Amino acid sequence: MKATFNVIDIVVSEIPAAIAFYARLGLEFTVDDAYPDHAGCDLPNGLHVMLDTEKFRGSSQTRGWTRPSGDPRTFLAFQFEDPAGVDAKYAELTEAGYTGVQEPWDAFWGMRYATVVDPDGNGVDLYCPLASK
Repeated sequence: MKATFNVIDIVVSEIPAAIAFYARLGLEFTVDDAYPDHAGCDLPNGLHVMLDTEKFRGSSQTRGWTRPSGDPRTFLAFQFEDPAGVDAKYAELTEAGYTGVQEPWDAFWGMRYATVVDPDGNGVDLYCPLASK
């Protein structure tokens, strides 16, 4: 039996705060009227991204779930067209009060790379391929 990977579920403490952060990265979430602790976003590539509050995840979906502690274990990555886009988005997010973890730099693997965290501490990478020399 073949499985299809098509959904990412991000557990958040507050839906509005998470929606505001991800809107700055171009994602448009819709809150489910029947479940205000849940929101979804369909991406053009067929991937569906969900936001579920800790309350929703812990009480209805995964009984006994508790928020992990420590550094992020998973990072979402957003690709930009050029290094200036990475730099500008990093500046926009950090100036808006979000935490920067790694300032933009030219990584040895050939990408302009930066990392921030969303309001719940989830890692978010910003990157673009560097021009070949």
